[in-house]
Amino acid sequence: MQVSVFRLNTLRAMYLFIAAGLGFTMWPDILLPTDAQADSYTVISSLLGALGLLCLLGLRYPLKMLPLLIFELLWKLIWVTAFALRMSLDTGLDAYALDTLFACLIGLVLVPLVIPWRYAVQAFMIAKAEPWRRSDVR
Repeated sequence: MQVSVFRLNTLRAMYLFIAAGLGFTMWPDILLPTDAQADSYTVISSLLGALGLLCLLGLRYPLKMLPLLIFELLWKLIWVTAFALRMSLDTGLDAYALDTLFACLIGLVLVPLVIPWRYAVQAFMIAKAEPWRRSDVR
């Protein structure tokens, strides 16, 4: 299935948007940490730093890196529905949760717009799976 050059370039723009956003927000803390500790914040920073680096590969291989955008969409959807919504209904959102919700909502709006859904369904759900082992193994 062919994906138009325009669609490939919108994917590239999304990868660049994510990489730049994470580059400006996560990488300063990764490269120049304020203290030497290992906690949930440093784990999240590392994961998001890796996500940003992998998005740079999406500039070269926008379709091969499509699972990265699907991951981005899914984790944000899970966080909003499982945590932000519950917190909003219970105690209300604090400043951190409100900032995170805003960032997640941007992704929840933009990412589905750029994903070539017909291609994604064909490539990841309908296409024949890769073999678990080679048939010529003796």
